[in-house]
Amino acid sequence: MSNRPQRSVPVPTGWAALVVVTAGIPLAVIRPDSWVVLLVIMATLTVLFVADAVAAPSPNELDVSRQIPASMTLGERATIDWIVRNRSDRPIRATVADSVWPSLSASRRSSSFVVPGRRQHRFNASFQPQRRGRFPFGAVTIRTVGPLRLMWRQQTRDVADSLAVLPAHPSRDELRLRLRIPLETGVRSVRTRGTGTDFDQLREYRPGDDIRRVDWAATARQQRAIVRDYRAERNQHVIALLDNGRVMSGSVAGVPRVEHSMDAVLGLVTVAQNLGDNVGLITFDNQVRAIVPPSQSRSQFGRCAEAMYLLDQGYDQSAYRAAFTVAASRFRRRSLFVVFTDLVETVVHDELLPALSTLTRRHLVLVAAVRDPDVSSWASLDYSGRVEVDRTDAYRAAAAAAALDARERTVAALMRAGAIVVDAEPGCLAVAVADRYLELKASGQL
Repeated sequence: MSNRPQRSVPVPTGWAALVVVTAGIPLAVIRPDSWVVLLVIMATLTVLFVADAVAAPSPNELDVSRQIPASMTLGERATIDWIVRNRSDRPIRATVADSVWPSLSASRRSSSFVVPGRRQHRFNASFQPQRRGRFPFGAVTIRTVGPLRLMWRQQTRDVADSLAVLPAHPSRDELRLRLRIPLETGVRSVRTRGTGTDFDQLREYRPGDDIRRVDWAATARQQRAIVRDYRAERNQHVIALLDNGRVMSGSVAGVPRVEHSMDAVLGLVTVAQNLGDNVGLITFDNQVRAIVPPSQSRSQFGRCAEAMYLLDQGYDQSAYRAAFTVAASRFRRRSLFVVFTDLVETVVHDELLPALSTLTRRHLVLVAAVRDPDVSSWASLDYSGRVEVDRTDAYRAAAAAAALDARERTVAALMRAGAIVVDAEPGCLAVAVADRYLELKASGQL
């Protein structure tokens, strides 16, 4: 924060303009023959303005600080607080304006008030970011007014702060609920009924248990049926590959496709960490942008969020081969690679499929995408019984049906190439990916 003494400049107030107009009206009506009257009035006004500017308190007597959260999630609401401290003994009438980013949608950015001597004044504003990214704060303009309220003394100084707006994670609550229920069922069902490959514990036989899991030695000792419980292996590697290229720039349900995928990445990180796996992230568009090595660290969620929140939307063709090559060379241990992209038929056949074998030769690959529900609704329009059919609606329905057929062919081609495909509606992608990951883990495929 910079509150060092700086020069201020005089600025006329609205009252000054009113005084000039008021003094000019009689002159326009009377129209004096002598210029002396005009010069006297102008000199008088100039003296008043200069005297008021000199008598105005210096903005250097005020210290301004700003309180904002260091980081927040896109879509959340927060508050900016400004604290203005008066270091002089007299009260100061002032106006403070901050250079708040328009995309933060702040309820206000300035305030006028009187600060008593040796006291402080606080005002605030609520805001809700409309986009993710890093928002640096700097210039704050301070105005103090003279006793006649004819002149401001204005000063602009740098009050440095920064706000990080992280990707939205709307699926957080649903995933947390699934992680809470599951201690016995649900997510932790990978630990019961003989699933997984690592031995967990011995317990008494319950109806429905696989007879092949009976531990006969323990049964003989306890004189009752005892079965072995297995859990899914831990310390496995799960790597998310987030496509930020041209195919992810379109919006679904009013949200860019890449934002839906970012929510799913954060959900995958949460679930994988809870099951003891190492989870990492690679972001790419026409080149690899960030690599977060797999880890079980509690800070891994924050690292992945930080790797994504500064991504600018790319509009070039995605470099799948380069990204997959980097992933395969960096992570040689068998892993689950989750590729978040879109299922555009031409892009998948021309770019994604030729590069996919780089990963499928050694690893398990899951391709995740979000589908547009509007396309499905357009394709399902029923024109039977209509006397007249709007030509635009008919063309739209035909195009939507063709798009759905192309998407089905794309999914089938990916599955033939050895990939698992999750194609979910908006708001469901994160949960669908987490569920598929759990199924793979429970079945021992990973």
